[in-house]
Amino acid sequence: MASSTKRVLIYRLGSLGDTLVALPALHLVARAFPNAERRLLTNFPINAKAPQAAAILENTDLVHGYFRYAAGTRSPRELLALWWQLARWRPEVLVYMGPARGIESARRDARFFRFCGIQHLIGVPSTEDMQKNRWQQSEQALEPEAARLARNIAELGDANLDDPASWNLHLTEAEDARAKEVLAPAADHPILAVSVGTKVQSKDWGRDNWRALLNRLAALYPNHALALCGAREESEASEFAAAGWRENSAAPIVNLCGLLTPRESAAAIARARIFVGHDSGPMHLAAAVQTPCVAIFAARNKPRVWFPYGKRHRVLYHQTDCWGCGLETCIVEKKKCLTSITVDEVATQVRAILS
Repeated sequence: MASSTKRVLIYRLGSLGDTLVALPALHLVARAFPNAERRLLTNFPINAKAPQAAAILENTDLVHGYFRYAAGTRSPRELLALWWQLARWRPEVLVYMGPARGIESARRDARFFRFCGIQHLIGVPSTEDMQKNRWQQSEQALEPEAARLARNIAELGDANLDDPASWNLHLTEAEDARAKEVLAPAADHPILAVSVGTKVQSKDWGRDNWRALLNRLAALYPNHALALCGAREESEASEFAAAGWRENSAAPIVNLCGLLTPRESAAAIARARIFVGHDSGPMHLAAAVQTPCVAIFAARNKPRVWFPYGKRHRVLYHQTDCWGCGLETCIVEKKKCLTSITVDEVATQVRAILS
């Protein structure tokens, strides 16, 4: 069937990080349906700082086109328009990589896709096991989201999660050259990549913490250059943090905020010895290009599900009594899970990697 399938629809919502954790599953679909046209059904970005999936997947040949809609819409007109687009394209197979939103929601999605004329549905999470990240006894931790996605479509084969090729973004020569160009001021210095920004208040470690951390790291690694990554609106906060670096080092600082596309940012981060940042899209970019991460996590999500994939990374996560809250704005508890993480703890993990 796979060799004769002509059109495959992949359903995946989210932004930068959501797309990146799905890379092994997307590579698996491409291997399973090498002769098919593969299109992605995704959502319009909710936040201007959250790039569309196309900003990550262009030039990868993992998908060949996109359908977009407003996630969560109940508008009959919008749903009818989406139905018409899909029915007219006539996909033969659906590969479901949607978020876990409950069994009834998954079944409702399945009914819609069948109404569009799709006969073969793969990965629809219609059981509790498919919805949840399994507890892995050997790791004493929950299954990463990338692993849950791969498990749900295992009928297509092994996603090879631990193979770097499964995370390959197929960065182009032009993207690599652009990264080399903007990092030219760093000359021959080894590079520390840092991203201080986040679009979610409950994930923000705080400007003063970042400034103190960069002050400490500059003293520890005075021969390293600092590359600041992020969106344009994070440039000022990055400069504030960089003032701490300047107090202890004359090595170059390159502020890349807003200068690069997400894929060019990946090429720049790939040139760094280490990435330090929040639970964020840039962190997942760093993990995808195999740059070791020190990641600072709030406890709003369950541990390990959204950690950077791989064993080279170090994660700071304090499991407070209110963990798993899912809050985007934390006022009552004053982000105690995050603000209890000290500069010393983060610096220790950086030293552990760079040693």
